[in-house]
Amino acid sequence: MALIKWQGKEWDPFRELMDLQRDIDNLFNASWERLPARLSQEATWLPSLDVAEDKDNIVIKVDLPGVKQSDIDVSVSGDILTIKGERKQEQEIKEKKLHRIERFYGSFSRSLSLPDFVDSSKISAVYKDGVLEVTLPKTEKAKPKQIKVEVK
Repeated sequence: MALIKWQGKEWDPFRELMDLQRDIDNLFNASWERLPARLSQEATWLPSLDVAEDKDNIVIKVDLPGVKQSDIDVSVSGDILTIKGERKQEQEIKEKKLHRIERFYGSFSRSLSLPDFVDSSKISAVYKDGVLEVTLPKTEKAKPKQIKVEVK
C-alpha cells in the first residue's frame, strides 16, 4: 500500500474565526435594510407614566411627546381609568434615506385600576408640553384627618 499525500487544506482555527466574524458583521450591517418597514415605523408602544399621591389627590403624569391633544382620550369605566391615543408618523420626505427609526408610532392604551377612595366624578386632565396630567381627587372619608390632642 502506497501513501498518498493529502491534497486538502489544513485546518486553521483562526481562518474559521475570521469567517465567523465576517458573517456576524454582514448580518448586523444588513439588518437595517432587511427590517420590515411596518415594524420599524409603526409598532405597539406604551408611554411612560408616573403615579404620585398627596393628602388630597392621586396624580398620574404620562409622557406623550408628539401626540396632539385631539388624539388623546381619557375615560373611566367602573374602577378602571383608561388613557388611549395615537402618535402619527410625520410625512416622510421622499428625497431622504432613513438610516434609523427608533421612535414608535401608532396607537397606545394604558389602563389602571382605581382605588375605591377616588372620586371618579371629579377626575380632571390637563395636557401641556407633551405631558398629560390626570388628577384623581380622593373622597373626603379617605383624606387624613388632623385630630388635636389637648394636654390637661
